[in-house]
Amino acid sequence: MPELPEVEVVRRGLDTHVVGRTVTAVTVHDVRSLKRHLPGAADFVPRLVGRRVASALRRGKYLWLVLDGGEALLCHLGMSGQMLISDADAPAPRHLRIVLDLDDGRQLRFVDQRIFGGMMLADVDDEQVPVTIGHIARDPLDPAFDPDLFATRLRRRRTGVKRALLDQTLVSGVGNIYADESLWRVPLHYARATENLRVREVESLLGHVVDVMGEALEQGGTSFDALYVNVNGQSGYFDRSLAAYGQEGEPCPRCGTPIRRDAFMNRSSFTCPRCQPRPRNGRF
Repeated sequence: MPELPEVEVVRRGLDTHVVGRTVTAVTVHDVRSLKRHLPGAADFVPRLVGRRVASALRRGKYLWLVLDGGEALLCHLGMSGQMLISDADAPAPRHLRIVLDLDDGRQLRFVDQRIFGGMMLADVDDEQVPVTIGHIARDPLDPAFDPDLFATRLRRRRTGVKRALLDQTLVSGVGNIYADESLWRVPLHYARATENLRVREVESLLGHVVDVMGEALEQGGTSFDALYVNVNGQSGYFDRSLAAYGQEGEPCPRCGTPIRRDAFMNRSSFTCPRCQPRPRNGRF
């Protein structure tokens, strides 16, 4: 699933190509991509046509376009969603779900192979955040993110540190890939108990989360296949820099020990058995 860097790459593309444009027409090819917009296409289309895009914003993995008049077009990419800018006469891609015609003659196309993502119109609060995602915490790249508050809340949890990182009500935007990479850099095992973390360990972890995401952004995100692309259809290549995630059996870049894969929350966790030894009862 796309994580914060991948979604931020898309947001930046929308900021460049869509902000300031007016929606002149909307075509819904598959109503399943409006499953979160409960009134359906008959409500979605007329409310969107004629609206000007004021800004493109993001919180964690959620992306939205603020519209004139105080609403937002909230977009969730799900497992395979793409937001593509195309000329109107360009061939339609496979799995095209929704098309927004823009006043410059181009189109914003929502493509989603697996249909886990979608669009909806939502009211926004005073900070221009859709009210439907008001429970989502700020992410570490947000200028208003409070690292001290994060550290306090993290150490009050009674869970494993990776589970905490994936909790979007604590900190948003950190998914499986970047959690594994950040924990490897500290280094910390994913099962380390949050209540036993030292202050310096939390500071180090947060610093590495920011660094890993920043490096991924510079490289356009992490693309394991053609699904994760920017608005121009280009893939990122941070996957070439991964030290732990997806590297089962490969030598740890730090000590040479083969990277280990463990089952974790219906997914996988990748660690170095030597650099990141499994804690006993959450302690070293």
